[in-house]
Amino acid sequence: MKITFSLLPLLLICGFANAQLQQVATSNLVWNGVTTSSDGRIFVNFPKIEGGKGMSVGEVLKDGKIIPYPNEDWNNWQPGEDVNEKFVRTNSIRIVNGQLWIVDTGTPSMGQNPLSGNALKLVSIDIKTNTIQQIIPLTGLAKPSTFIDDLRISRNIIYLTDAGEPALIILDKTTGKGRRVLENQPSTTDNLPIKAEGKIMKDEKRNEVRIHADQLEISPDGKWLYFQPASGPLWRVETQYLNDENISEKDLASKVELFYKTPSTGGTAIDADGNIYVSDVNKSEIIKISPEGKESLVIKDKRLLWADALWIDDNGYLWIPTGQLNRLAAFQNGKSKVELPVVIYKLKINAKPLNN
Repeated sequence: MKITFSLLPLLLICGFANAQLQQVATSNLVWNGVTTSSDGRIFVNFPKIEGGKGMSVGEVLKDGKIIPYPNEDWNNWQPGEDVNEKFVRTNSIRIVNGQLWIVDTGTPSMGQNPLSGNALKLVSIDIKTNTIQQIIPLTGLAKPSTFIDDLRISRNIIYLTDAGEPALIILDKTTGKGRRVLENQPSTTDNLPIKAEGKIMKDEKRNEVRIHADQLEISPDGKWLYFQPASGPLWRVETQYLNDENISEKDLASKVELFYKTPSTGGTAIDADGNIYVSDVNKSEIIKISPEGKESLVIKDKRLLWADALWIDDNGYLWIPTGQLNRLAAFQNGKSKVELPVVIYKLKINAKPLNN
């Protein structure tokens, strides 16, 4: 078939640019995040949404083998065991300044409340020495149905989203002291259906799934924090107000701005120019939103089945973990429709990462 030049843009949009995706890793365990170091090491996160055994955090070796990270002991927690130096159920990982930061939700499976003790925590690991550097307990900041979802770090401040009890959490990295803000506000509460592969996501009781404050990004200059529920839209607020311990909740809420009406989102990333990349889990595509709020299509591909937490590496690649989370049994009337193995792809976008 002869393709005329005028049709090429349309064909690219319709998914004929599939060759751009490079497969870099596969797994028979569902993952939801990937992060890479400057020297090319690859770390992945297994959320174990439905509970079960298996590693929580792994390192992908050059031969494709995935090993528990930082060791097996941290990855072999069982119900009833001590939670202080074990991963109970991790949900997010990312490398910041040579430290691998990990969110441990402290929940045996999604929908359950965090366990007591230090089950709910942040863990940082020095990837040069593969040793634990810091454990920050979060139990004191939790509410009964808290589900700490993701984190971003700017200087000495850690920003967290609570997808179970709608809120943002502002945390001092040095002292570990934190506070909850914007609780149950429209900006942190999921009030829209989450759509994936053309269907509204529902739980085992056939209720619409609600994932409250979820994705978040910090602008390159540190001025803005962007955040949203999983179904969108994307909001932003200046960090100077978030970091002000004396501002009232009412005044803080008044500083929040609607930035962009994003679709149902699996994951995001932001580059050094302030462009935000958003995975649309309903259309199996990734869009880019400029700092001015203009949208453009990055790629549309049927293989992008619930593209989750995105990552931009030092070589200008966008890393895309596809975990098929919407196909898990919890959202499919008790019968999983996940097609194994799940895959991590990367895509050359020629963007510089945001080094915070």
